[in-house]
Amino acid sequence: MFAYQDFEGANTSRSRHRNVILVRVLVCVLVGLAGLGVGVVIWYYKGKNDDNPSCKDPDRPFSKAAVAADSEKCSEIGRDILQKGGSAVDAAIAALLCTSIINPQSAGIGGGVIFTVMDSSGKVKIINSRETVPRNVNSDLLKSCPKTTEWSMEWTQERSWIGVPGEIRGYEAAHRLYGKLKWAELFKPTIKLAREGFPIPYYQGQHIPRINNTSIRELYLDKNGNLLKTGDTVKFEKLADTLETIANEGPDAFYNGTIAKDLISDIQKAGGNLTLQDLASYQANVTDAWNITLGDYRMYFPPPPSGGAILSLILNIMKGYKMNSEPNATDEKILFYHRYIEALKIANGLKKHISDPNFSSDEFTQMAKNLTEDSFADNIRNLISSEKTHDPQYYGDTLHLDSIGTTHVSVLAEDGSAVSVTSSINDEFGSKILSPSTGIILNNQLSDFCGRANSFSPGERPPSNMAPSVLKSQSKTLVIGGSGAEMIPPAVASVLMNHLWFGKSLKEAIDTPVVHVDSQSEVKLEPKLEKDVVDGLEAKGHKIAKFYNTVNAVEKAGSCISAWSDERKKGKAAGY
Repeated sequence: MFAYQDFEGANTSRSRHRNVILVRVLVCVLVGLAGLGVGVVIWYYKGKNDDNPSCKDPDRPFSKAAVAADSEKCSEIGRDILQKGGSAVDAAIAALLCTSIINPQSAGIGGGVIFTVMDSSGKVKIINSRETVPRNVNSDLLKSCPKTTEWSMEWTQERSWIGVPGEIRGYEAAHRLYGKLKWAELFKPTIKLAREGFPIPYYQGQHIPRINNTSIRELYLDKNGNLLKTGDTVKFEKLADTLETIANEGPDAFYNGTIAKDLISDIQKAGGNLTLQDLASYQANVTDAWNITLGDYRMYFPPPPSGGAILSLILNIMKGYKMNSEPNATDEKILFYHRYIEALKIANGLKKHISDPNFSSDEFTQMAKNLTEDSFADNIRNLISSEKTHDPQYYGDTLHLDSIGTTHVSVLAEDGSAVSVTSSINDEFGSKILSPSTGIILNNQLSDFCGRANSFSPGERPPSNMAPSVLKSQSKTLVIGGSGAEMIPPAVASVLMNHLWFGKSLKEAIDTPVVHVDSQSEVKLEPKLEKDVVDGLEAKGHKIAKFYNTVNAVEKAGSCISAWSDERKKGKAAGY
């Protein structure tokens, strides 16, 4: 017993000794692991901070790339394409395809598109794939233009105004020149959404109640024949099939294959004039950009028949007033807006010089080029009185249709390349004609000739207000554009003035109340503008109404990126 106790005691002593050693070893291991963990955390956050050293400002949260489309979902799809190694063009195409179902009233593959693309070396190209006049168009079509400047509020199908869709050929040209991912990869997210369905977003839902008398209605009927509304699940299964065919077989499926045959058959059954030959012969147009100097920036934009020259004229007129800070006093604001409104009125009168250069005389094209010159803007500025406005006749022939619609996407990629792209089917749901075989909504783009031309020719592209632009300085890149037809140039000009000259953030500049002048010289102001300013403008003789536009933009300044999608259309940007 005693011997056993001695043995037990010896074992206990050794055991305690071992335990002490184990505890010491364990403590050392834990301390080491803790140190390692702290090191990992420090390394991780140091890496994050090195990667994004100063991008803590909520207005400039991204360090690598960003996409600003007119819906959060489409911005995210574009961002995801960039993160997969896609180019800025890849992201733009994917975001536009998404928009064709998130905001089908604005844009889609039954319409047309203009790309302004800056590659990583700073070279800029324009890809214009706006719709064209079909061969069998009624030569007297322009005689049936509305007598007023707005379409009738009663929706009817506008079969005669359908232009040859150019959207897919535009995607093809852009992808061939600048794409990185496979063509089919760009279609997958939208095909999935269209086939599986998604809740109808607020902005799309606001347009659905007006489709009762058109073929668009069948897109929005539930099993009981009731019209869907915001929040209900919608599917675009026919369109998903069409997109899948284009993804797998390439763009020729749209212009020469089974899709072409089905689409033309549906258009002709609806009374339209398009033929298989119109589709087969369609080509996108690749050109150099036009540009102007704007402070430290060169601003690149598409030439006619786009609205870039009109945008540049507005900016050149206003920069001559040399305003380096935002007007604060009421009198200063009234004078600023008065001059701006006068510039818009004069710009409206000069829109008649914007036309397809392939169908215009050299003198006509030169006049459009003059709109971008500082000397021309100086002469125009001398015609603006600071004291009063004038009768509409003073500003020239300004009659044109005030339509709505269109979408814009701005993209900035990691390598510094950028895409500003505007797409449209023209008015809400375009021609209001759905191709039941393909799920494609057709444009009514030929109506853009109304009030802007006395005639047109097969193959001609209609004049446009689209002005997708890229601005480049030594240290900054700004990608910007807008939607809203006639309001695109004034709204984009407003953002640029407020951001570049008045020092507002991109968000603040886009949120600033928009001023627009319609073709009857009526001034349209957003309700947010101060009453004293409105009263002062009315005292100078301006007729005031209210309207608004949307602008989406991305900017890189130093190592940080700001991206903003206009909240007027419930948009939200995405980046990383």
